[in-house]
Amino acid sequence: MNRSIGKFAAAAVAYLAFAVYLYQPYFKCFDKAQFLLVVNVCIAAVGCLVLSRRWVASFVGSFFAGALYGFGPYLLGLAKFHPAAGLLTALVPWLFCPAAYGPKGKWRWLRVALATLPFVVILAFFQAAAYWRLFAIPLQTKLRIADLAGLFVPLVMADRSLALIGFYHVSIAVMLVGISMLVAARRYGVMILFAAGVVLGFCPPILGVSPVIWVSVSVLCCSIIAGGGMAGLVSAGRADTKAVLVTCFIMAGLSGVAVLLAAKYTSIFAGLGAGYANVFADTAGMYILGAIAAAIIYFFARAKMRIAWLRWAVVTAAMAIDIFLGARYIVDKIF
Repeated sequence: MNRSIGKFAAAAVAYLAFAVYLYQPYFKCFDKAQFLLVVNVCIAAVGCLVLSRRWVASFVGSFFAGALYGFGPYLLGLAKFHPAAGLLTALVPWLFCPAAYGPKGKWRWLRVALATLPFVVILAFFQAAAYWRLFAIPLQTKLRIADLAGLFVPLVMADRSLALIGFYHVSIAVMLVGISMLVAARRYGVMILFAAGVVLGFCPPILGVSPVIWVSVSVLCCSIIAGGGMAGLVSAGRADTKAVLVTCFIMAGLSGVAVLLAAKYTSIFAGLGAGYANVFADTAGMYILGAIAAAIIYFFARAKMRIAWLRWAVVTAAMAIDIFLGARYIVDKIF
């Protein structure tokens, strides 16, 4: 028990240290409310960590699930609005905890009702905000088809999209593995929640709620799926080599597309596209990093090499580098 508490405390300290690192250069420009941004990402990350422990066997996987949610493009992008919007999003994983860890046995059906708690709280927040004249986020802010580009090139969309939707590059590799595990396990509840968040994100405002806030549910689902995918990728055996190889090729393909786009922007007259060319080049590099990590796991699995610590080192290093550089870039772009 004490050891588990120690792990959670260490994770919380790591999240806080990273949050301070990201925002400290801009503290001198912050008003009082903006200091809440540091609190928001920490609450979100720890909440996702706690929630993901319900399904993710590895603590390291859960730690990175929390990092992807708390320091991902979506939550960092909400800094464009009032910090209260980020706080609401940060509370979403905590609001799902009663359903995840709630009644068992004959009372298990109550989990369905408890799973609606985040939706009820979001509705209540916007009703109360309207009453108190707190406009945390414009009501018309919703997903557009163009925003979906952020799923694959979040750094490029950082200053082009009002609603920053996306995931870091290496996380897509583990997310693909996690999705296959999700489908195999028939986790229909998670699928329904993910679909609900996406559909509501594209809809017009419902009951005075800004549509983009609903997307937090989908982002949370994907973050936990990625955490589970990390554990799945690390434990891949010879029977899983085809799936790992496909993941490797997908990452390499995305890198190739990014290289082509970088070349396109490089050729723009008078170097006007040089900025985007550099970002696409960095994006290509991150996808190659993910492909290399997947390729190493593939060769380990094919050779039946069960070196758990080395597998974890490869995957966590790739994930950490991507999150570290990606979060730094997004925060700098916003401020």
